[in-house]
Amino acid sequence: MRKWGPLFAICLGSFMLLVDVTIVIVAMPDMSTDLGSSYTDLQWVLDAYSLAPAALMLGAGSLADRVGRRRVFGVGTVVFTAASLICALASDTATLIAGRALQGVGGAAMFATTIALLGHAYQGRDRGVAFGVWGSISGAAAAVGPILGGLLTQHFGWQAIFLINVPIGVLTVAMSRRMLAESHGNRSARPDLLGMFTFTLGAALLTYGFIRAGSDGWTERGTLGVFVGAVLAFALFVSAEIRVAEPMIDLALFRRGAFGAIMAAGLLIQFAAFAAFPQMSVWLQSVLGHDPVEAGLALLPLAATSFVVSALAGRFLHGVGPKWPLGIGAAFIGVGSLALTLVDAGSHWTALAPGLVLGGVGVGLAMPQMAGAALAAVPPARAGMAGGALNTFRQLGFALGIAVVGVVFRDGAADSLRDATAIGDPHTTAEALGGGRAQGIVAAAPAGSRDAVQGALREAFAAGLDRAFVLCGVLGLAAGALVLLTVRSAPASRAGEPTRPAPEQEAAPAPVAK
Repeated sequence: MRKWGPLFAICLGSFMLLVDVTIVIVAMPDMSTDLGSSYTDLQWVLDAYSLAPAALMLGAGSLADRVGRRRVFGVGTVVFTAASLICALASDTATLIAGRALQGVGGAAMFATTIALLGHAYQGRDRGVAFGVWGSISGAAAAVGPILGGLLTQHFGWQAIFLINVPIGVLTVAMSRRMLAESHGNRSARPDLLGMFTFTLGAALLTYGFIRAGSDGWTERGTLGVFVGAVLAFALFVSAEIRVAEPMIDLALFRRGAFGAIMAAGLLIQFAAFAAFPQMSVWLQSVLGHDPVEAGLALLPLAATSFVVSALAGRFLHGVGPKWPLGIGAAFIGVGSLALTLVDAGSHWTALAPGLVLGGVGVGLAMPQMAGAALAAVPPARAGMAGGALNTFRQLGFALGIAVVGVVFRDGAADSLRDATAIGDPHTTAEALGGGRAQGIVAAAPAGSRDAVQGALREAFAAGLDRAFVLCGVLGLAAGALVLLTVRSAPASRAGEPTRPAPEQEAAPAPVAK
């Protein structure tokens, strides 16, 4: 336990964080019914959690390098656990969204420090094993979420998906205090407050712009204004990072082709692999009539495949650089997403299996490689910054993915409904369809036209899914091509040992189990 205690503590916290990215997905129809949430509300329930880490990750990583990574990890875990309790007790959508955002704030502190804490705790072959185990758990956790969410929602109510975090969070805090040694980066660095503010503003505006485009249209004046605001905020962020003495992220790192490619691949892979999960879950429950547990089990092929493949990759790919597993894994995710276009109006849940298996292979290959690849591309003193940047891009990929796929799905469904008879406004109906209200639409239709309405809704949902899967497939293939064309093959001696600890880290005492 002394040797692998730090790995267990970090993996426990990481599993809790990543499960909460997707555990909500299967519970969305129940939440919508209980709280009266709209389709846009449901998008924010997902995006509030993903956007906060994406916006705050870089600042949290920089702060952790200064005040201590274990300390920031512990504080983040406490905030996350308290926010989970707020979510469980929420009586309206606004409170739930606020709780999810606060979960994200705590998650940002935890996400930003996990990679650097592992890099500090282990060296040599042990580091390769540690990153392999952490990667396999991280890769499987996001996919396990819908299954766990289905079990909890069906048997205990949707509130249970948040209550379960409380004992896990308490255990994580206790273990981190006992098992993890403190480590630092540049302790004299001053917080980059302007960089944190402008990046947070830009990420929030960009996500809001995509969500607003789905409800108000791409050319609506307010939507265009939000996108312009996002561009200006990111421009100010770049300007601030160039001028400040201790930037939140050193933009010079992006001059290293491998680092920039890995960041972009992290964003695209997270988008391609998971952004369409909410629509799949709603299709399984609202259109096909499965209960939450059945819906979660229908997504099991991705979870099971990714876990097995990541474990095998960690065992047999030691000594292999990240280029090929990461690039080929991204390509598998793209092919798997394209295979999901087999879903049509007459499909059952089995139509998802081939694409989910292919996607699971890709997730299992790619996810464990990202952390090591990111650390290998930067100097040791920038480990915290690199870890924060990688997780920022991954979370931003999921947050933007939820928003963009939501728009693409809704547009595809609305286009399919334009020629349907006995259907009201196509846009309004598409939004209700995406919010899990298919059965309500059918029940409200005249008795003689209900079969026709149900058929039209199935066609519309399939059309929306088709567009979403094509988009995810193209982005997954693009990520694979980017990695294979840009990232160099690392020497075998460096595989699994992405970077050496900084000198002050080497002198730090090993974690002691008390």
